[in-house]
Amino acid sequence: MNTPLNNKLRLQGVGMTSQRTRERLVQRLVDQGISNIEVLDVLRHLPRHLFLDEALSHRAYEDTALPIGFGQTLSQPYIVARMTEILIAATSKRDKVLEIGTGSGYQTSVLAPFVGELYSVERIRPLQEKARQIIRQLKIHNVRFHHADGGFGWASQGPFDAILSAAAPARIPEDLKQQLAPNGVLIIPVGEQEQVLTMVVRKGDSDEFSEKILEPVKFVPLVQGVTR
Repeated sequence: MNTPLNNKLRLQGVGMTSQRTRERLVQRLVDQGISNIEVLDVLRHLPRHLFLDEALSHRAYEDTALPIGFGQTLSQPYIVARMTEILIAATSKRDKVLEIGTGSGYQTSVLAPFVGELYSVERIRPLQEKARQIIRQLKIHNVRFHHADGGFGWASQGPFDAILSAAAPARIPEDLKQQLAPNGVLIIPVGEQEQVLTMVVRKGDSDEFSEKILEPVKFVPLVQGVTR
């Protein structure tokens, strides 16, 4: 029964989802090199267990990826924090940001406080609808959702000051690069068997881009098409 009290307790968490458990996760992230205080503070207060089925909620504050169905995962907290702090450090303007792969909505919820408007694309409709409900419950109001193939971005809403992808293509989609605003930044995992987190920067308003490999990562692949 979803009474206001039950909803409040679920947001706060108890036992393995309590604030004390979240603090331990944050300390692990600090030990791994996450240094942006504001990003750490968002992760400290965001109830990650909401993004999982209740059977897995006791594992929510482990620093690991966890299944959310449809062959997708709830991203590891370290990589969510890392990608967010990289994007923040690389951009001075974040009025419009595009996210590829809403998934559970966890990365969406971490990124939303740092941008003006967040446009999030997801190819699997049931995942998108669940994420939409959680984000509404968390009272996050600056996210717009689009059910589409993420490899094509969201051209009608571009250009974007930054783009963050939570899925890995074999090579960087040209559509995403072309949707960057002048000096825009794309943070994306790239590769198949071996993946690397890559930062792409548009050089002014030209069609020239610089690429920088950041670190090895492991993401679900960026799959073409949509599911209902």
